Amino acid sequence: MSESKIRVLVVEDDSQIRRFLRAGLAAQGYELREAETGQQALADAAIAPPELVILDLGLPDIDGVEVVRRLREWSVVPILVLSARARESDKIAALDAGADDYLTKPFGMGELLARMRVALRHRSALGEGASSVFTCANLQVDLSARRVTRDGADIHLTPIEYRLLGVLIRHADKVVTHRQLLREVWGLAYVERSHYLRVHMAALRQKLEPDPVRRDSC
Repeated sequence: MSESKIRVLVVEDDSQIRRFLRAGLAAQGYELREAETGQQALADAAIAPPELVILDLGLPDIDGVEVVRRLREWSVVPILVLSARARESDKIAALDAGADDYLTKPFGMGELLARMRVALRHRSALGEGASSVFTCANLQVDLSARRVTRDGADIHLTPIEYRLLGVLIRHADKVVTHRQLLREVWGLAYVERSHYLRVHMAALRQKLEPDPVRRDSC
């Protein structure tokens, strides 16, 4: 893998840290894009998908953990959190939301570069270049466009239903526990609230499956 071709999206509202990252990463041949807010980062990632995201959690508009969740609805891009939050609970929340690694500030450029190389190796092993369109029988989900169709007809999903579907697609052909679904969709504080999952899963199956009573649907 040639580092000169690797696009990195840096999501950081501190201009001094952005300058530091810009100098250090550009010197290693990385192509940088920068965003100061979560909304800007999500829009940029959709327009020009990065191969790695370096993300601060303390953003001025939306929390970085929410940015991770929204990215994970359609992308498996490696996400490396770079934050001043050092509490274990903050690290758990970010990792449970879908971040791949967590580095606390202050940090050294050498360690950051090493963690980036590890994340990019994992990405290569998993085949990041796979299509963002998931197809099962007559159901098609375009994760990048956030569009769900069945027999060509659009299906409207609520934000929670779409997030739940995205988690199921990411773990296709794997066993996913109720607690895991609750943690990834609603957060760590909701892992015991199984009734949330029952209600939204029933609604999702009703919309997606021609015969929700059957258990052999995809």
